[in-house]
Parts: sequence; structure tokens; C-alpha cells
Amino acid sequence: MPHTPVTPEPARPAPAATAPEPVVADCLYCGRPTEYPVDRPGIVLCPVCEWQEAQRTACSG
Repeated sequence: MPHTPVTPEPARPAPAATAPEPVVADCLYCGRPTEYPVDRPGIVLCPVCEWQEAQRTACSG
């Protein structure tokens, strides 16, 4: 069986510098991170608390 030379793998480019992640606000009810930035005005809730609040207000008619 003839010996096949092993070709080296091409060098991989260095990962691009990523922008720092934006600071997100904590939920007012449970303290979990939300999808909103810290500087967003108003009441900021995580997706779960936001959904629960919508359920409460929808049925309070």
C-alpha cells in the first residue's frame, strides 16, 4: 500500500471580534433577565411574567 502524504488543514481565520452583549433589564416580578435593554422606559417583564400579566388583564373585564 503506497504511503499518501497528509496535507495539513488550512489555517482557520480567527473569530471576528463580537460586539459586547447589550445589558438587559431584570423582570420586575421575578428578577429573571428580560428581552429588553436596561434603558427601556416603563414596566419590564420577562416573557413568562409578561404572558401571565396578559392573562390576568384579559380576564379582568
